[in-house]
Amino acid sequence: MTMLSAQNVNLYYGAAQALRGVSLTATIGRVTCLLGRNGVGKTSLLRAISGMQSIASGTIQVDGQEVSKLAPYERARRGVALVPQGREIFPLLTVKENLETGFAPVSREHKKVPDEVFELFPVLQSMLKRRGGDLSGGQQQQLAIGRALTMRPKLLLLDEPTEGIQPSVIKDIGRAITYLRERGDMAILLVEQYLDFAHELADDFAVMDRGEVVLSGTRETFDADAVRRHMTV
Repeated sequence: MTMLSAQNVNLYYGAAQALRGVSLTATIGRVTCLLGRNGVGKTSLLRAISGMQSIASGTIQVDGQEVSKLAPYERARRGVALVPQGREIFPLLTVKENLETGFAPVSREHKKVPDEVFELFPVLQSMLKRRGGDLSGGQQQQLAIGRALTMRPKLLLLDEPTEGIQPSVIKDIGRAITYLRERGDMAILLVEQYLDFAHELADDFAVMDRGEVVLSGTRETFDADAVRRHMTV
């Protein structure tokens, strides 16, 4: 089932066009990986999907509903959760309080941190009283993903979760993404520059260059050499 359908999306920052007619879908139970060099529009597309940036034209549907005119919090209520680049956790709040900020869009009966957050990232359980700013980069990334899962998402957007992270934590994040895919109740859109990590996880992929999708396909049609050509300057 298609959870995300972005069609012919155009986005501008002032006079500069960041997205040029971008179309992309993400399906429940599958990982769609968005690849490309720095500055080609990957983060702009996630910001457009989550409502952080307005689009000039095109459509964005989540679970069959047009959301491109909705505010970010309204999209969160419809199941869109973003793990932003740079993590953006609250440094002065404890780990527990950071996780609880994910409660904002969910109904009262769901205002509890899901057990799976601590099963996937046991380090968070042992650090509930620690301040977010005292965690390592890898631990903060796990916290940011845990916070997104607290929102009970149908569409999980991950913006370069492996950036600047030690290899052991990259493996933990890869395992978490695999578990969430196999559980089969959400679509996952993963923005990545680390090609091996992307290749390992992606069911579907799209490569962006200069604001456009220039290559797309499935795991079976993934041509690493063609992808690499678009990812090197």
